[in-house]
Amino acid sequence: MKLAFDTDAGIGTRATLGVIVLETDETLEPEFARMMDIDGVALYHSRIPMVPEIRADTLARMEADLPASAGLLPHSLDFDVVGYGCTSAATVIGSQNVAQAIRTVFPGTQVTDPLAAIIAAGRSFGAAQLGFITPYLPNVSLRMRQRLEAAGFEIAAFGSFEQGDDRVVARITEPAISAAAEQVAALADCDAIVISCTNLRCMRIIPETEARIGVPIISSNQALAWHMLRLAGIDEPLPQFGRLFLHQLQSGQATVA
Repeated sequence: MKLAFDTDAGIGTRATLGVIVLETDETLEPEFARMMDIDGVALYHSRIPMVPEIRADTLARMEADLPASAGLLPHSLDFDVVGYGCTSAATVIGSQNVAQAIRTVFPGTQVTDPLAAIIAAGRSFGAAQLGFITPYLPNVSLRMRQRLEAAGFEIAAFGSFEQGDDRVVARITEPAISAAAEQVAALADCDAIVISCTNLRCMRIIPETEARIGVPIISSNQALAWHMLRLAGIDEPLPQFGRLFLHQLQSGQATVA
C-alpha cells in the first residue's frame, strides 16, 4: 500500500543555521543546544579535522579543510547563517578568509565566527576596555589580543590558563573559569570580560558571574550563538544566557565582509 503524505516548510520556519565544529571540541554543541532551543530555528552541525595541540600552525591548517566541512551540511537547505566554531583559528586564518572559504560552498550566505562575534558583541555593549581570558599558549593569545586591539578595544586586564592541549581545555572546571573572570575583573576597570575558546564551559556560569563582578561576560560560544541568531533576524531577549542576549546588533555589525 502506497501511503499518502503532505509536506511543509520543514523545521527552520524562522531560521536555518549551520555550524562547523572542531573535531576536538566537546563543549560547543551542548551549549548551542541550550541557546538555540527556539521554535522555528533549525541548527545543523558539521565537523572539521583538528589535532588536540593548539598551535598557530595546526590552527592554520583548517583553512584548507573549511570548504569540505561546509560541504557536509545539507545542500537541500537555504542557510541563513553558517558559523565556524573556533576562536583561535579564526584569529590565525582571519575572519574574512573563513567567510571566503565557506562561501565557496554556500555563496551569498552570511558567515561568522567567534572572533567576529566577540567584536560585534563588544560593540553592542559600547565597550572600550576589555578584560581578556584565554586558555591558550602565549603566542596564540597574543594574536587574538592584537586582533581585538585592531578592532578598537583596549585590553585592560589579561589572564590565561596557558594550555596547548584542547583535551585539557575541555576539562577546565566551571568554578575555575568563574574564578578567573573574577580575578581578571579585579585587575582593572573593564566594560566587559571576554572569555575566549569554544571548548571552555562558560554557559552555566555566565549570569551568576556577571552578577558578582558587575560587568557583562562575552564567551566564544555565547557570542557566536548570539551573532548567528541576530544575523538571522531572531531578536528575542534570552537573559538566562547572559546580558549579551538583551542586545541587538549595532548598525553595520552584520556579516563578515
